[in-house]
Amino acid sequence: MQTSDFDYNLPESSIAQTPAEPRDSSRLLVLHRDDGKLEHRIFRDVTDYLNAGDLLVLNQTRVIPARIFARKETGGRVELLLLRRCDEVTWEALAGGKGLRVGKRVFVEANGRDISVEIIEALTGAQRLIRFSEPIEPYFLNVGHVPLPPYIHEKLNDPERYQTVYAKEPGSAAAPTAGLHFTPRLLEELQVKGVRVAYVTLHVGLDTFAPVNEDNPEEHKIHSEWCELTQETADAINETRAKGGRVIAVGTTSVRTLESAAVGQDGIMSYHGPTSLYILPGYQFKIVDAMITNFHLPKSTLLMLVSAFAGREKILETYATAIREGYRFYSFGDAMLII
Repeated sequence: MQTSDFDYNLPESSIAQTPAEPRDSSRLLVLHRDDGKLEHRIFRDVTDYLNAGDLLVLNQTRVIPARIFARKETGGRVELLLLRRCDEVTWEALAGGKGLRVGKRVFVEANGRDISVEIIEALTGAQRLIRFSEPIEPYFLNVGHVPLPPYIHEKLNDPERYQTVYAKEPGSAAAPTAGLHFTPRLLEELQVKGVRVAYVTLHVGLDTFAPVNEDNPEEHKIHSEWCELTQETADAINETRAKGGRVIAVGTTSVRTLESAAVGQDGIMSYHGPTSLYILPGYQFKIVDAMITNFHLPKSTLLMLVSAFAGREKILETYATAIREGYRFYSFGDAMLII
């Protein structure tokens, strides 16, 4: 297995620059794993594929306005992308700017005064451990910006469109984008039909921005991300499985949380803490029966995950069809249902 096995060519025109309006009007490409059959639908038609007794699992993380601009003592500009909160004033961050060595201080202007930021440790690449002179969260509305992916060039007028409608727990540097297609009405329709809904939390971190550069994907080191699966959600999953229902994960973040908390083939337990689960072809899924996901970047860990679920060749063939049929790719793009 080589990283190049997960490559494909995507025209730039296929990269969605703006979200669909309304959310559930995006397209839905349904892939049947057993026979490779494809169906072209609209996302709100997902209700046709979920049955009473199924359980839909959603990641309720909320994107924080984690992109912050600071200045050096010399006046030079610095960009900080907060990735993970370590304590009240300490964060792991991506730091953009020259000379950001350990001991260096930069300054964030907030409400007419400066908050000092010290570089206290150099981590991998541009990643730094930084310490604010006081907690930065109270100033997010003034100094923070929603960190859209670099392939989105259009300005987002409403930052809430980069949040799911059920986003609740702040902590992500990027949105769990498969959930962006849901509306409150669609979730209500599913529940009226008898589909149960449960929530997990995984705060999306550095690996969203880290491509697989190694020739052998097994040599890639995936960064850990914090996740939580409550006892209530574990009970709902175990009950669903015991009654013959399916567990449908919304997004690769939900997939990784569920599989991280799996206990063999027997069920799942509550869990909170870091996960560095890296799912490659050959992985045996223990909990997830179906998934809703967007179209992922070439040679990414996310493309490898869906390939593990549905088969690499089947996924690449489906992606080729999606490109021909004009589907929109990546964060604001269309969705797949893999069943």
